[in-house]
Amino acid sequence: MENSQSLFNNMKVCENCKRPLPVDYKESLCPRCLDMALFREVKEFIRTHDVNEYEVAEHFKIPLRQVKDWIKDGRIEYKTHDPSSTISGLHCQRCGAPVSFGTLCPKCLRLLNGNKGYSSGANPGNTKSRMYHLEGEE
Repeated sequence: MENSQSLFNNMKVCENCKRPLPVDYKESLCPRCLDMALFREVKEFIRTHDVNEYEVAEHFKIPLRQVKDWIKDGRIEYKTHDPSSTISGLHCQRCGAPVSFGTLCPKCLRLLNGNKGYSSGANPGNTKSRMYHLEGEE
């Protein structure tokens, strides 16, 4: 019984979510909490700067693919739905039209939502090829 007590006393946990971590893990936060903290920083950066995905990746020294994945996941998007403000290779899964975020274009999204329309909760400006975050996403 004494061995199990010492085993649990030496266990390392994430400072944020208290998930168990390997004892030799170098960070104080688990990978998920680190990712969420990074995204919060990126979100604040996008909120306060007029940037595109390349500038975000360069500023945070993260792979461009990660920023593009956040766009594809619908966590961040361009300020306009102008086709010229989309990233290359991101197209609607239903019709193939270029999209500025997520996996569906606004037209297909409206069709699937019963023509209720789309509202991101954010207030897009009229600046082309710039990004903003979606409210409520962490």
